[in-house]
Amino acid sequence: MALQSVLDEIRKRPGKGEVIPVIDPVTEEQITEFTDCGEQAVDDAVARARSSFEAGAWHGMAARERAKIMWRIADLMDEHTDELAQLDSLNTGMPLAQAKMIVPSCAEFFRYYAGWCTKLNGTAHEVQMQGGVSGTFAEMHAYTLKEPYGVVGLIFPWNGPVFNACGKIAPALAAGCSSVVKPAEETPLSAVLLEKIIAEAGVPDGVVNLLLGYGHTAGAALTAHPDVEKIAFTGSTEVGKHIVQAASGNLKKVMLELGGKSPVLIYDDADLNMAIMMAAMGIFVHSGQGCVCGSRIFVQRGVYDQVVEGIATIANSLKLGGPQEEGSNIGPLISQKQLTRVMGFIDEGKRDGVEVVTGGHRLDRRGYFVHPTVLTNVDPAMRLYQQEIFGPVVTILPFDDDDEAVAMANDSTYGLAATVWTTNLARAHRLAKRLQAGTVTLNCQLVFDHDVPFGGYKQSGWGHEFGHSGVDAYLQTKSVWAQL
Repeated sequence: MALQSVLDEIRKRPGKGEVIPVIDPVTEEQITEFTDCGEQAVDDAVARARSSFEAGAWHGMAARERAKIMWRIADLMDEHTDELAQLDSLNTGMPLAQAKMIVPSCAEFFRYYAGWCTKLNGTAHEVQMQGGVSGTFAEMHAYTLKEPYGVVGLIFPWNGPVFNACGKIAPALAAGCSSVVKPAEETPLSAVLLEKIIAEAGVPDGVVNLLLGYGHTAGAALTAHPDVEKIAFTGSTEVGKHIVQAASGNLKKVMLELGGKSPVLIYDDADLNMAIMMAAMGIFVHSGQGCVCGSRIFVQRGVYDQVVEGIATIANSLKLGGPQEEGSNIGPLISQKQLTRVMGFIDEGKRDGVEVVTGGHRLDRRGYFVHPTVLTNVDPAMRLYQQEIFGPVVTILPFDDDDEAVAMANDSTYGLAATVWTTNLARAHRLAKRLQAGTVTLNCQLVFDHDVPFGGYKQSGWGHEFGHSGVDAYLQTKSVWAQL
């Protein structure tokens, strides 16, 4: 499906609401537009999903056959790697090489979860129950069944469109659910091609249903819908709280992967060249638009100046530009709205007396580009220190010992990820236990595997994606008892 075909397909999709432009964040020009699907489209999509589930169109199929279809999805994604990468690159402004690295891991979600289709088993228990006046024992057989929730709503953000879509659709399919899928309104392009791939692979009609619309319209209607059993959402903590409230109508289950304000601890015995390079890329990659980006860096006092200088040097060496601009390392922010948000945090920090080591300004060119920004002399009470900025902005503070480092790292309402750089492995593992984060990386950053669970502590989310936990999130457990 050629790029122009996708753009035409989006423009032609029916809707009942406002016309939503899709903007190229590099040029600030319109790529295409679509009409918000409207509430009736949500009702219709949920009805299709419900009908397909009750008919057993997907979950009633033999597990091995479902696995074959999921493998076929992955194979087709491999065949369309270039198109999927081009769509995400165009839509988000990320470098094309970065997008091409991401797509193969997205296809692998379907292969990985295809393997789980035949392994979703319950457990058996032989039970002796004492009862009656005589105190005799009754022989009982009990077992559990793992059953799909039914209709699930999958809502994902704009910072990694194909990756976030596959990370939800694949385990939902493996579990046997029917789904209604809503990408962010800013980044619908790759979702349209993915929809075509899923259908071509043989997933029955009505099992995966794509909706295009705003979060406050289509997303809100999906979240509140009484015939949806579960919502899986990736996005901001603020929106996550609204989803929890909306889900209360029928007490639908909710899985949330939310924001982060991830700390990075750099000790004086670390491999500083590696730590500085990875800490810099850990916040500046994708212009800081990643939930696990290390936006708060803490450095042992003896090497503090060296690390600040090193990260600032890397910030100044990165070339910002669009996918078609030769040598560009970092793309723009996603939208004017996000640009305004990020610059608002920076400008507020300047007024409050933070030191801007480098950056702190928008580039003097078209596009939503913000120079990678390093801030020091930051008060931990400041808003830019406490809240997720979701931009290429990092604060760097010194510490003296473990207790101080841990206290500063844990001083956050978030708990998604944390990183420790030290060659003292005993210390590294002790710190891993003390840091309040769902993922802790030791002497590495930005690592991922389909088999390793991912989720957050505190206000960074509920539940886990990836691995067995990821598919189990779309299954409910039924206990069955039989007297022998």
